[in-house]
Amino acid sequence: MEIDHHLYEFGSVEYHIQSSASDPKKTYLSISTPLLSQGILLSYGLQDYTTNMVKGICSDVVEIVEPAKEGYQLTLRLHLARIPRRKDSVKIITEISSVQAVILSSQLKEMLRNVNSQEISRGTYKPVKLVYHPREPFFVVKQPAKMTAVFPMRFKEKSDVIIATAFFQELMDVGSSEAFAKAPPCHWSPIPPPELRGEPIEDLSTNGGFVSFEISSRHVEGNKLDKTVWSLLNFYAFVKNHVKCTKGFIQRRMRKRLDSLVEAVPNASIGKEQHIKKVQKGCKCVRKLVNLSRTKSGRVRCNFTSKIKRIRAGIKIHKFTRFRRRWLRIPKFSSAARYTKLD
Repeated sequence: MEIDHHLYEFGSVEYHIQSSASDPKKTYLSISTPLLSQGILLSYGLQDYTTNMVKGICSDVVEIVEPAKEGYQLTLRLHLARIPRRKDSVKIITEISSVQAVILSSQLKEMLRNVNSQEISRGTYKPVKLVYHPREPFFVVKQPAKMTAVFPMRFKEKSDVIIATAFFQELMDVGSSEAFAKAPPCHWSPIPPPELRGEPIEDLSTNGGFVSFEISSRHVEGNKLDKTVWSLLNFYAFVKNHVKCTKGFIQRRMRKRLDSLVEAVPNASIGKEQHIKKVQKGCKCVRKLVNLSRTKSGRVRCNFTSKIKRIRAGIKIHKFTRFRRRWLRIPKFSSAARYTKLD
């Protein structure tokens, strides 16, 4: 049975698997990955690092076919019958699947090791555009004693922009602390940095700003080179994963808070009914007290007025009535002139 399949992976990566019925023990795997930059791949093909890595997987299982199939960077001949069983088989298959990442990262490794010496001698440092994903390019700028990687950040939703901006600011604060003094310095700016002057406007139009990392020689020494290259190539994926996890965390907290409020509503209604009953009982007591106070105040007021009447009625001056009739009588006057009614 002949096999001829084309498989595609994230980042415009293509795999071509072929196997013929005449020789079923041998399978051919061709790998095509987009170049990070057209000016970075060496003229003689793959770097020695990639070739040595493929040869080190398992010489009995994997062989490099030269020249590679047209349209692909690398073609491998796989002897599937020679793959060991159990744990060793998983290790060999994992190493074969990582060849694509090695091919892609080898281009950036070459840049970090050997930067264009002609531009250095001239003193001009032109940004190099690297395209790991068609919609996620980033730039690498060679500077004296360091290299700067600039990432234009683009997001679809406004909430993603807010979360990512807060994350970038926190990343700058943490990176500037003494605990992370050995890490590459991180900078974020809402406008393009000076290193990207002259680049096309479509590459500089963003809604999340620009994140840049300053990489020095101590960040690419020994085993640090692989970690640095891997971090740069997957920085976009790391930011997207952080934004996604943050939104999920916020949604879980909101659901948990909503559930707690829903559980609290019945308890609050029961407590409210009990409180109303207590208040009603209290109101009855208050009404009784008010009525009692009103009756007591009315009684006190009536007693006070009756006492005043008694006091006024009991005051009598002996022979005062005779004195009032004689001396306090109002005199009557009669006018001599009389008035006649006019018709």
